Amino acid sequence: MGRRTWQWHAIAALGVACAAAAAVAADRGAFSVTSAAGGGAAAVVAATPEEVGILRKVANFLWQTDGNSYHHVWPEMELGWQIVLGSLIGFFGAAFGSVGGVGGGGIFVPMLTLIIGFDPKSSTAISKCMIMGAAVSTVYYNLKLKHPTLDMPVIDYDLALLIQPMLMLGISIGVIFNVLFPDWLVTVLLIILFLGTSTKAFLKGVETWKKETIIKREAAKRLEQTSEEPEYAPLPTGPGAVADAKRPSDEAASLMKNIYWKEFGLLAFVWMAFLVLQVTKNYTATCSSWYWILNLLQIPVSVGVTMYEALGLMSGKRVLSSKGNEQTTLKFHQLCIYCFFGITAGVVGGLLGLGGGFIMGPLFLELGIPPQVSSATATFAMMFSSSMSVVEYYLLNRFPVPYALYFVIVAFIAAIIGQHVVRRLINWLGRASLIIFILAFMIFVSAISLGGVGISNMIHKINQHEYMGFENLCKYDA
Repeated sequence: MGRRTWQWHAIAALGVACAAAAAVAADRGAFSVTSAAGGGAAAVVAATPEEVGILRKVANFLWQTDGNSYHHVWPEMELGWQIVLGSLIGFFGAAFGSVGGVGGGGIFVPMLTLIIGFDPKSSTAISKCMIMGAAVSTVYYNLKLKHPTLDMPVIDYDLALLIQPMLMLGISIGVIFNVLFPDWLVTVLLIILFLGTSTKAFLKGVETWKKETIIKREAAKRLEQTSEEPEYAPLPTGPGAVADAKRPSDEAASLMKNIYWKEFGLLAFVWMAFLVLQVTKNYTATCSSWYWILNLLQIPVSVGVTMYEALGLMSGKRVLSSKGNEQTTLKFHQLCIYCFFGITAGVVGGLLGLGGGFIMGPLFLELGIPPQVSSATATFAMMFSSSMSVVEYYLLNRFPVPYALYFVIVAFIAAIIGQHVVRRLINWLGRASLIIFILAFMIFVSAISLGGVGISNMIHKINQHEYMGFENLCKYDA
């Protein structure tokens, strides 16, 4: 079934490519068919004027060599109901988003667009700033925490090292797409992707809830026999894990020992390499030879670090420890799938101004990783990717710095409070599935809010007869 799905996706992509090629050909007046007959005589069958006229209109709608409809809208920063209401919405979005490991961009972008008054692309950039602020505070909070059932950090550093370089590469691609793609295409992609992932996450939450209910019933039966006070025990990791795994303390004895410095250093190296390339690229002309060379240099950096981790996972020298007893050496095709989803998460994050956790969160859960570890690891990877997006958007002059700093502070505080409150709720209710339901809820709300804003913008542009095609990267002026 999975292979057939990918085949249909490939056919659909091929159809879109053919349609685009036909439109460009029509625009150049190149629609003709030449065939040889007899002694080499050529017969040319020209398209009718009506056909050429329709195809030319399609080509002009999708692409104009001088087309660029983007003009940033930055409202003045002054105290008013917009700032107050926007801060409240941003606070709750960051609190819930940090818990689910998705960042909260699906709440931030509509808030910044509809309430504060920024244009959609500036809202995307400021949203990335808020995601970075929430991710930094969440990672700081999680660094001292341990895995819910195993004696290891709650952040799976090997999983992050496998995914994060590909995520960073995808972010760079997504930022370019953010400049190129028209808003209507972004809206369509967003609605399809988010409705699918939110449904998948919700079903995973229901499954986890049922498992937790069984564990609580078994604990209640043991309580009747022993008359001892029950204590919450998170779900064992993987179906083959021991049911009565001992629960270690939530906090590590030593913060320094709870951080895997080698893996952390490699992740920091990838971040620094991308930062140097991005800053250097800012001093080159867009679409020049050096511009593309510096862009392409990101590939060996990200692929090199990912291959180092992948070879270790394939040989068994390294393991994704958070999967517990279910862990086995990974196959080549599995690693390719993980890397593909890492790039996809980055492209989505850079294109839509959202955290890559919208993709990574459901993916990690499908790998059998506990919700607490999934959320913490996704946020850890997002800290690097979102900060890189902020640098790229800053170099493109896509957001006003005072507004960005204010909302970063709001998101930073909200994330810490959200982590603390939900952690207490999980220990009190005995259900880590709350994290999965929060993840599904945030993705679904993002699909509705961002989809609604996108559709509204499309209707407005159609009524105003504005250009709705692809932008020209080489003529982009921030």
